[in-house]
Amino acid sequence: MLKWPIPVARIAAIMFALLTGSPERLPAQATHGSAPGQTDSRQLSPPGAAATEPNAEVSVPEEELRQGSDLTRRGDFNKAIPHLLAARAQATSLYAASFNLAICYLGIHQYAQAIQLLNDLKGEGRDNANVENLLAQAYIGSGQERQGLQALESASTMSPQDEKLYALVADACTDQHDFALGLKVADIGLRNLPNSARLHYERALLLSQLDRLDRAKADFSQASKLGQGGEIGYVSAARLALLEGSIPEAVRVSREGIKKGFQSPVLLTTLGEALVRSGVTPGESDFIEAQTALEKAVAERPNDPAGQISLGQIYLMTGRLDDSIDHLQKARQLMPNQPSIYASLAKAYQKRGDSLDAERALAILEKLNLDRAEHIRSAPGERKMSYGGGEVGDEEVPSKPQQ
Repeated sequence: MLKWPIPVARIAAIMFALLTGSPERLPAQATHGSAPGQTDSRQLSPPGAAATEPNAEVSVPEEELRQGSDLTRRGDFNKAIPHLLAARAQATSLYAASFNLAICYLGIHQYAQAIQLLNDLKGEGRDNANVENLLAQAYIGSGQERQGLQALESASTMSPQDEKLYALVADACTDQHDFALGLKVADIGLRNLPNSARLHYERALLLSQLDRLDRAKADFSQASKLGQGGEIGYVSAARLALLEGSIPEAVRVSREGIKKGFQSPVLLTTLGEALVRSGVTPGESDFIEAQTALEKAVAERPNDPAGQISLGQIYLMTGRLDDSIDHLQKARQLMPNQPSIYASLAKAYQKRGDSLDAERALAILEKLNLDRAEHIRSAPGERKMSYGGGEVGDEEVPSKPQQ
């Protein structure tokens, strides 16, 4: 499954654009797989805050709120918190300060504080779909699945046609590696929005991670049709081609999407992964293209394990062993149960002469492959593919180091 985490600064922009009713649209390529909107020059306004003229005099609490809101929008959550706390202490635009503060706490994974703030807003009669959506993400982040689903259901009742409600909560599930819960979220969304390309795409990713690939293919196919001509259409078509083993088609579709102007980290990673799986070798123009695409994607989206895996494999092929291991270890932290990570790590460690680390990687790989094989036997009829590239079992596994 392609997990598409986004830079912290962009999290704030998305929250403001999508959760506060701001007129600003979603930043281009800001969230995974959705067709990008075009950003404009209008400033995002914090919820409930009144616009002020550039030279208008403002009070100290209003200035605290303004600074806190600006910092939240930029993703400087730790710096924003003192300003927002000061604004709340002086009862200035309490809803705006509390809501933005909850965003900050969510951004730094202080879920209990976010939950408390959002429940306080509900207790004050300030409940709405935005509050419930943020609350669902906070509950899921803290491991409270039942409460998270309840909050999502509440948000869905208030705003059933709001695609972002389901997409953002599904992302929160993926952040916690709770793919089964994410699938429930996507299903809720698709009951209300059966023709949403974005939600079909989200569900396909979740199904892929759960090794339910026949259903994943169907959702990728549907997303590619519904999103035809947009970024989500190109990415869905490319991911479908990868699942079906049509590597040249995945490369072709990814290149076409990028040529159309959709140069997001998501599509760049898909292109790089497809080129790596096509068998490129150092010195070829396709190899250089893959490396360039992956380096750009990882720079913008460092928390995506797919990009980290593919870039680690590229560096392994060029002999940049330290860089390869660094990226593969980052991927391991993000997706610890992915076999292709350990296969590549073992190769890198062997080439660097670290036999003990290579043995450890191979031991983990062997266990994961045994677990995956058992899972495949229990689910006949679906061809299982590994997350980082290729079908399960087709990764060249290095031999154990000689003692």
